Amino acid sequence: MNKAEYTINTNAHTAVKPYFISDSSAVRRLYDSIVMAGADNSHKSWLHRIVFSGHAVDVKNGGYTLNADYLPDLVLGKQLEGGRTIWLNTRGYQVSGTVGSNFFFYTSGYENQGKFANYETDYINKTHMVPGQGYNRSLPAGSKDWAYVTALIGYQAGKNISIALGEDKTFIGEGYRSMLLSDYASACPLLRLTVNLGKKFRYMAMWTYMEDQNAVQFNSFSNNRRKWGVFHYIDWSITNRASLGFFNAVISEEANDEGKLRGFDMNYINPVYFSPALGPASQAADHTLIGFNGKYKILTKTIIYGQLLFDQSLSSAVKGNNNAWQAGLKGWDLFKVSNLNYLFEYNTASPFTYSNKYPIVNYAELNEPLADPLGANFKECIGILNYSLGKFDFQGELLWAKYGLNMGDINYGKDITLANDVNIAPGYSVTGQGLATTLKYAEGTVAYILNPKYNLRMEIGVLVRQESNALSNTKTILFTVGLRSSFRDLYHDF
Repeated sequence: MNKAEYTINTNAHTAVKPYFISDSSAVRRLYDSIVMAGADNSHKSWLHRIVFSGHAVDVKNGGYTLNADYLPDLVLGKQLEGGRTIWLNTRGYQVSGTVGSNFFFYTSGYENQGKFANYETDYINKTHMVPGQGYNRSLPAGSKDWAYVTALIGYQAGKNISIALGEDKTFIGEGYRSMLLSDYASACPLLRLTVNLGKKFRYMAMWTYMEDQNAVQFNSFSNNRRKWGVFHYIDWSITNRASLGFFNAVISEEANDEGKLRGFDMNYINPVYFSPALGPASQAADHTLIGFNGKYKILTKTIIYGQLLFDQSLSSAVKGNNNAWQAGLKGWDLFKVSNLNYLFEYNTASPFTYSNKYPIVNYAELNEPLADPLGANFKECIGILNYSLGKFDFQGELLWAKYGLNMGDINYGKDITLANDVNIAPGYSVTGQGLATTLKYAEGTVAYILNPKYNLRMEIGVLVRQESNALSNTKTILFTVGLRSSFRDLYHDF
């Protein structure tokens, strides 16, 4: 929906996602045109409507609305290396609705089994997580089993205040990746407050309750240790063309290694939180990050955007900077071709960024980064093209990355779940230090949209990946075909 979000005729706040599309929103008309594209429900059966143009349940009453859908995600594929068959069998649902003009709710759930390409299987075996979704419950013959659930209930107080409570993801940025807060890691419990301060400013405060698999456990139930996350973001729409955002995050342990509960410190409710000096007086370790996000509409259909992050928890043992940044360009109707959208992006994070000498407060949820999937100590270039023609959708992605892996017991700063004051590389930190590794990734998909209401589509795809260094050279070529649905972001490009 770039055309409506980024037109120079509006100063819409676009950085924090997902956002509520109200009836008065600048993107409401375009959103309705997308989900109703090709819809003709006259004289159609119920089965025809739910397959091609409508929800399985669609109730509109004077005081409330209710929508519900069944979400299949069925994929079959072949990895050329070793003739490995991959597959995905997902049965899902989504239910959403409103009560009056103020209350809204949304929930989705997915029960999944599948078999992955070799590189994704290695990732799952190492992290115990299916990328961005949930715990792996392994099945025989290398198959995986997992569940993924989101749920939100919210209250919209007029046009200026919105409160949401539940379990979900949040993304801050204008690009494909985010160096501040991305939707890569799995969903977690959250409370999110959004306030419009006039037409120029939007303030977001969010409190999350996360888990860490690696931290020392202190009970007999082998439960994961918990930690709190507090996030603040203020977006300033300077003009219709330019905006600037200010970001802050604090990660805090719920209890120390001896099991002494710290609980939720009431100081974290502080609405102004852009310095660690404003934090609680407690001696417990906190991990503080600050950052900036900005965009500028340089042309009618083109914007530039960027991010800058400073990690203020640098260990005294690390010699170097602890920061990350992003620069990108995106737009639509490239070469005057309607619906040809594009994005070009560069991301980098210096070694040990997002990590901490106390691993419990690293910038991760269940072993997965809260920012870029590559963690730290990397440089990354991404290009994406998307073209829509009627009910057909074409997308291609190219990615190139350079990063340094650990060698032996030496920590070179890519794995953000490790303590950044133990077994670290000597000398001044340089991005790419360690075992120099190159990642090349290409993916293309062609989809035919059956029902835009819940993104039901027939899809074929091809994926090519190569990761190489002085010790290994692994290649993946994968072909897939499937019947897919839902609006989840499922990442394979890491």
